[in-house]
Amino acid sequence: MPGSPPAKSARLRLRAVTALACLAVLLFGFALPGAEPAAAASYVPISGAGSTWSQNALDQWRANVKQYGMTVNYNGTGSSDGRNQFRNGTVDYGVSEIPYGIKDSGVVDPPPSRKYAYMPIVAGGTSFMYNLTIGNRRVTNLRLSGEVIAKMFTGQIKTWNDPAIKADNPALAGALPARKVVPVVRSDGSGTTAQFTTWMSKQHTSLWDAYCRRAGRPAPCGATSNYPLVPGSGFVGQSGSNGVSGYVAQGGNVGTITYVEYSYAVYTTGFPVAKVLNAAGYYTEPTAKNVAVALTKARINENSSSPGYLTQILDDVYNDRDARAYPLSSYSYMVVPTALESNFNTQKGKTLGAFAYYFLCQGQQHVDNLGYSPLPINLVQAGLKQVRRIPGVDVEKINIKDCHNPTFSSDGSNTLAKTAPYPPACDKKGAAQCATGTGGAKAPTTVNGNGSGSNGGSSGSAQGTTGSGGAGPGGSASGAGGKGTAGASAGAATGAGGTSAGPGATIDPDTGQVVGADGGAADGGSGDAFAVPVTTATSIGGGMRTALMVVAGVLLVVVTVGPPLLNRRLKRSTS
Repeated sequence: MPGSPPAKSARLRLRAVTALACLAVLLFGFALPGAEPAAAASYVPISGAGSTWSQNALDQWRANVKQYGMTVNYNGTGSSDGRNQFRNGTVDYGVSEIPYGIKDSGVVDPPPSRKYAYMPIVAGGTSFMYNLTIGNRRVTNLRLSGEVIAKMFTGQIKTWNDPAIKADNPALAGALPARKVVPVVRSDGSGTTAQFTTWMSKQHTSLWDAYCRRAGRPAPCGATSNYPLVPGSGFVGQSGSNGVSGYVAQGGNVGTITYVEYSYAVYTTGFPVAKVLNAAGYYTEPTAKNVAVALTKARINENSSSPGYLTQILDDVYNDRDARAYPLSSYSYMVVPTALESNFNTQKGKTLGAFAYYFLCQGQQHVDNLGYSPLPINLVQAGLKQVRRIPGVDVEKINIKDCHNPTFSSDGSNTLAKTAPYPPACDKKGAAQCATGTGGAKAPTTVNGNGSGSNGGSSGSAQGTTGSGGAGPGGSASGAGGKGTAGASAGAATGAGGTSAGPGATIDPDTGQVVGADGGAADGGSGDAFAVPVTTATSIGGGMRTALMVVAGVLLVVVTVGPPLLNRRLKRSTS
C-alpha cells in the first residue's frame, strides 16, 4: 500500500539520496575553477602581442581568467613588434616596457593614429642571469658592479677572472676561471634591451657611446630596442626572453651571461642572477621587496592630458641610496584602445576591461611567486582609471582596499617598502661576500682555498684566498631548482693534456683550454658557446581542475540516472 511503512521508508531513502547527490554536485560546481554563471560565455576572445619581459605574468593571468569564460590570447613577439601590431590595428592590445617615441638608430618609433592609453601592469627587475662554474660546481652568489656589467656588455671585460670581477667577488677571487665571457643579447626589438640600454646610456655614457661607435652607430647612442653588435665581438643574439634565458641555461654554455626579467631565472630556468651594486654600496637581488623599495623613487608622468601619461622616469631609481634598492627596477605597460576603431568593438572592450580589472587587483596578489613585484597603490589607482576609458567596459566600483595587493596596506602606505629586510653585512662592498644562492638557484656556493667549488654546504660561508665572508641570515639555506627543465648542472669539459699557455695567455681551469689575453681561444678558435633547444615552463597546469571536472561529471550522471533506477527498484521491492 502507498501509505505502508516500507513504502514510506523507501520514498524517504530516495529523497535523501537525491538530495545528497544534488548537494554534492552543487558543492563541486562551486569548487570547480571553471564553474561560472552562463553569462560568462558572453565574453568574446581578444588578442594581444608584445613584451616577453611581462609574458610569464600575462600567461598566468590568461590561464586564471579562463574560469570566468574569458579567452585572452597573447603572443610574446617582443615589445617593438607589440607596439607595431597595435599601431597597425592587428591586435586589440599591446604590451611594452617602453612607450612610443623612442629614437632607435636615428628613427623615431611613431605613435599610432588610433587613440590609446598606457596602463601599468606589473613591476620587476631586469636581472643578469649567468652560467658559471668553478671546479664543476655552479656559482650561485656572483656579485657585479654597474661598471663591470657595462664593460661586459660592451666587450671591455673578456674573461671571468678579470681583476674587476675579482674585486666584486673577494670570496671567489682566487678561483674564478679564465673562461671567456659570452654576453647573450636580444636579437629582436626588445623592451628589455631598451630598459638596459637606457640604464647604460645614463649611468655609463662613455662606455656605451664608445661601443655604439664601434658598432657603426653615431653617438650619443642613447636607448635602443635593437642591441647593436660589433663584428667579431663574440656576442650571441637570441630572440625573446625565453631565447636568451634558455641559451644561458644550457649545460654546455658555461661562461654566458644575459639580461632578462628576473622571472625567467626564478620561475622558468632555475638559474642564479648577479647581485648588483647599488648607490648605497650594497649588492642586491631583484626580489619583489627590493624592486618595491626602488620604485618609490620612480618619477611618473601624472598629467592625464599628456600622451605620456603614466610613463616612468627611472633616473632616481638608478641612484637610490636605500641599501635595499635594486638599481634596474621598472614596470611594464599595456597599450589599450580608447576609441572604437581598427576592428575594436564594444564586445572586445568588455573582455579587455574585465581582464584589466582582474590583473590590477587579484592578479597582483601572487606575482612575486613568478619573480615579479606587485604594483604600488598609485599605479593600481591610475590603472583603474585607465580601464574606464576602454570602450565597452562594464565599469566596476572597486574599493582599492579590497584589492589585497601585498604592496600596500589599507591606509595606502607601501607595505613592501616598509617590511623589506635590509641586506646582511656580507652584501656590503668590501672583503666579505655572502654565500647564499640567488634567483632560482638558492643553494649556497662555497669555495675552498684550492679553488674547487661546491654547492649546498650547510655553513653558508664562502672562503677564498683573499678572505672569508660569513653569510647573513639565511646564509645556510638551500633551495629547490627552477620549475623548468633547463636547470640541470653543467658538465665541465676536460682539456687535452700537454697544452701550454703562451705569453699573455692563461689556462681555463674548468676546460683546460688555452685562453688568450683578449679572452679568445689562443689557438684561433672562437671559443663561443653554441645553442641547444631548451624546454621551459611557461604556465601552470590544470591537473586539479581536470580531476574536479571528472568528479563533477560522475556526480551529474548519478543525479540524472540514479534516482529513476532506484525508484523502479524500490517499486518492485514493495509491490
